[in-house]
Amino acid sequence: MATINLPTDAGALAPYAIRNEPLPTPATNVRPPRFNRIAYSAAHVVADPLADNDPWLEAAIDWEKTIAFRHYLWDLGLGVAEAMDTAQRGMGLDWQGAQTLIRRALAAAEGRKNALIAFGAGTDHLAPGPDVTIDDVIGAYEEQVEFVEKLGGRVILMASRALASAARGPDDYARVYERILTQAKAPVIIHWLGEMFDPSLGGYWGRADHMEAMDICFDIIADHADKVDGIKISLLSKEKEITMRHRLAKANATAAVRMYTGDDFNYVDLILGDEEGYSHALLGIFDAIAPAASAALTRLAANDAGGFRDVLAPTVPLARHIFKSPTRFYKTGVVFLAYLNGLQDHFVMIGGQQSARSMAHLAELFRLADAARVLRDPDLAVDRMRRLLAVYGAA
Repeated sequence: MATINLPTDAGALAPYAIRNEPLPTPATNVRPPRFNRIAYSAAHVVADPLADNDPWLEAAIDWEKTIAFRHYLWDLGLGVAEAMDTAQRGMGLDWQGAQTLIRRALAAAEGRKNALIAFGAGTDHLAPGPDVTIDDVIGAYEEQVEFVEKLGGRVILMASRALASAARGPDDYARVYERILTQAKAPVIIHWLGEMFDPSLGGYWGRADHMEAMDICFDIIADHADKVDGIKISLLSKEKEITMRHRLAKANATAAVRMYTGDDFNYVDLILGDEEGYSHALLGIFDAIAPAASAALTRLAANDAGGFRDVLAPTVPLARHIFKSPTRFYKTGVVFLAYLNGLQDHFVMIGGQQSARSMAHLAELFRLADAARVLRDPDLAVDRMRRLLAVYGAA
C-alpha cells in the first residue's frame, strides 16, 4: 500500500496511506455504453507547457492532448460540452481560441459514430463597459451563434457578462433572448450560470433574488419553447433546480424542455430524480470523475438505482471540495486530477490558473479522489503528487 506525506490544515506534513482500489477501467475497444440520461461533460483544455509565451496573456494549447481528452470522454459514453467555462472561457481562453477549439473538436466528433457534442456561444469577445448597449450584446451573441451554426454545431447559449452589465431590468433580457432564440436554426440549451461561478453574473435575468429571476427565465423559455432544447442551471441549489424542473414539466408549453443539471454539489439526487421527473446532466465535475460517472449511469440505465448511488455518491465530497468558494477556480482541481490520472503530462494551465488553489487544497483533493476511487493508477498519482510537493519545497 502506497504512503505519501501530505500537508494538513495545521500546516504540517502527515503520512497518508492510499485507502481504496480504483474503479475498474471500462474497456475502450467496445461500443461506448448507452445511458437513459443525456450526459454532457464540460471539458478542459490542455496547456502547452513548453510554449514560449506570456502565460497570463496568451493561451498556448496542446491541441493533440486536448482532443485526446475528448475521445476519452466519448469512449466512456459521455457527451462533450465544448468551449464552456470548464475550458476557461473568459479565464484564459478567448473567443479566438474558442473558435479554434470548436473547429477541432467538431472535426474529431465527425470522425466518430454518434459522438455527442454541443458548443458554448456567448458574448465574451465583447468587454462589458458603460458604452455597451443591448444592441451590442445582441450583435455579439449573433456572431458566436452564427459561427457555431455554420459549422453544423449544436448551441449552448452561455450567460453574458456584457448583458448582466448593460441590462437595466428583465425587459432587456427578454429582448436579447427573444432575438437570439427566434433566429436560432435549431433548439439550444440555455445556460444560467450563477454568481458563485462568476461574480459578474449576479442579478442575471434582471433580479437579484433567484426565485424572482426564475420567473423571468421561465417566461422567456415558455414564449420560445420550440427553440429551447433545455436549460442548464448552475446555482448549486438542489431545491431551486427541482422547482424549475417541476415548473417546466407541468406547463404545456414547456413540457418537452429538458432540465440539465449544472449543480456540482447535488448531481446524484438530481440525476436520479423523483416521482415527478429527473435532470439530465451537463457538468464540469464529470471531467474529473468521468469513469465514475460512466459506471454509475450504466447502472442507472439498467434500473439499478442503488448501484448508481453506490458508485457516484462517494464522489460528492470530492466535487464539493473542487467547487468550493471561490467556485470559479474549480478548473484548477479538474486539471490537477487529469494530471494525477496521467491524462496529461504536466500541471500547467492557460492563464497560469494552476496557481489559483493552495497546496493544502490540492492535498485534500488527493485524499478525496482516493476515497472516491477516481485515481486510475494510485502509484502514478502518488509519484506525481510527490513531484509537485517537491516544487513547493514540501517533499
